[in-house]
Order: sequence, then C-alpha cells, then structure tokens
Amino acid sequence: MSLTVIFQKELFSVVGISLGSVLEFFSTMRNRPASDAVALLSINWFILGTLSSRTLPVIAHMLAPSAIRIAVQLVFKDIFFPVSLLASDLGIPGIYLVHDFITVEEEKRFLAEVDNRQWRSLSKRRVQHYGYEFLYETRNIDSKHFLGELPSFVSNILQKILSFPGLGRDQNKEMDQLTVNEYPCGVGLSPHIDTHSAFDELIFSLSTAGPCIMEFRRYPEGTWCHPTASVNEIHEDTPLLSSYITRKAIFLPPRSMILMSGEGHYAWHHYIPHCKVDRVGEKAIGRSSRRVSFTFRKVRKGPCCCPYKQYCDSQLECRNQQVKQNIVQSSLPLKREAFCPTDTDQI
Repeated sequence: MSLTVIFQKELFSVVGISLGSVLEFFSTMRNRPASDAVALLSINWFILGTLSSRTLPVIAHMLAPSAIRIAVQLVFKDIFFPVSLLASDLGIPGIYLVHDFITVEEEKRFLAEVDNRQWRSLSKRRVQHYGYEFLYETRNIDSKHFLGELPSFVSNILQKILSFPGLGRDQNKEMDQLTVNEYPCGVGLSPHIDTHSAFDELIFSLSTAGPCIMEFRRYPEGTWCHPTASVNEIHEDTPLLSSYITRKAIFLPPRSMILMSGEGHYAWHHYIPHCKVDRVGEKAIGRSSRRVSFTFRKVRKGPCCCPYKQYCDSQLECRNQQVKQNIVQSSLPLKREAFCPTDTDQI
C-alpha cells in the first residue's frame, strides 16, 4: 500500500498540512539517532496526533531502530490521551466548567461588539484589552495605567459570575481586567501559569465561536524550575519531559465558561494545543475558522501569598532577595578577617 493511499488527501486538508511535507518530514528521519528523531517528532507533534496504528509500519521503516520505540509511544500517547467533558471528571481542584453559560444570541452579540472595535495583531492571533493592558513581554500588567471600566456589553457576564459554582463567600468576584483573544483555526496557546503577582485567584475564560481542548500540566515538586520572576511559561513540545508531568485535558465547547482558581490556577500550567482537529474520545472534532475567548481577571494590588511557592513569582522574588541579603551579610565577616588579622594570625 502506498503512502498516498494511507495518508488520504481529506485527512491533511483537515489537519492543515500537505502530503509532500509529511513525506519530506519522515524522509529526513531515516537513520537518524534517537535524539534527532525525538526533536523532529516534537516539532511535528500535530502530525503524529492524526495517525492511526495502521500507518506505524510505514513510519517504522523510515526511522532509525533506536527511534522506533519513541515514535510509537508518542503516537499512541496522544491518540489515547483522555479528554474530560466535565470538570468533575478532570479532577483538578479549583477548575470548574459551566456549559451554555451564555445563549447563542448573546454569543453573536459579543462577537459583533468586539469585531466593531480595534484589534491588536500579535504574531499568530489578535487581541483586545480592557481595564488594564496585559504586557506579553513580562506576562504582567501596568497597574498604574488604567484603561477605563470594562465595556458595558459584558455587564451581564460579570453579573452571572457572582453566582458561579465553586466560589466562596470571601472570594473577590469583582473583575476589572478583560483580555479578548481571537485564535485562527490551528492556532493555540503555549503552556503557562498566569503570573501570580499580576492577578488575584479567580480567572474566568469564556469560549465563543468555536471549540477547543484545554490541557493542564502539573510538575512534581522539585522537578520544575521557575524560569524567571516574571515569566512562568514552558515550551509545549518537549516529549522527553512528559514522563515527569501529569497531563489532564478538558473539552471547551462554544459558550462554555471555565474558572481556574486555587491549585488549578496557581500550580497547573494550562495551554491550548496548536492543531486543527481535537481528539475527544473516539471523535475527531474539527476546529472552526476562529475561536474567540473572553478572559476576565482581577488585578492584584499586593504580593501573592498563595501556598504554591514553587510557582509564585512574588514569593520567589522575596526569597531571592533574602538569599542575596544573606550572602552579603555572611560575606562581611570574611572581608574583615581578610584585611584585619586576628591576634592568632599576628603571632
């Protein structure tokens, strides 16, 4: 059976890649060492997610023997990766999902409102900011630069948030920052934890215009290192790290609202895979031409004091400052000893 028959044209038109690019991809992997194969596989992760077990023999003869096992593991890992439909099945504390949070008519009205306003173009998507601008360079906001109140067309959403399930009486439910993201088909979001020092505990995200999968990743204590005090982001295509993390995913249909709070906000990376087809159980659900999310947050007025210190830039910064101070203090006696000999040294 030829590759042309196996990799049918319809499949690649949905996924968004050409048959020629797949042939070129696998031909470059012939006789490569396992490390090179894994690197190439990670870059083309979305290709492997579309393959079935019947294609594996074709793939296998193109790979170096040391890379075949890794390729098979990666293919089946994504094909059979479970996707929850309910937050209760997801099993992450602080994650809640409400289906049909808004009506179809409300969805159309919200989309019309943002389409009549000015978009800001990023490399792969468009955004709008209200209340405070989100600074992607630092993954933070300028709390001194207030853009004004949130637009009136979301007032109904803000009111409904007050009665959202999972909220305690003492939790601040007054949102003052809104980011609208427009994702074209096939575009996702890199894994990240929203910067602790930027926002309060509650993060609400409303999906409109199209569905997607949101994946959550949790690192065991001691295996993840905070990259900087302001950037809490990793690269999503790192297969060799996958054995050290817990992966869970949930399907976000249009008009659903997800709440990330507590552990689900502070300790789990969340991301949206870059693909044009999502696998949910045995179904392959194609993404729409675009997906527009409305993410509501509350700007934090002081440092974060959450119990997840490993992921908290506020507490890491304080700890780093304390370490620097301790180093300075501990070095002072050494300097005095170096330039001021003791009585014993004088003898």
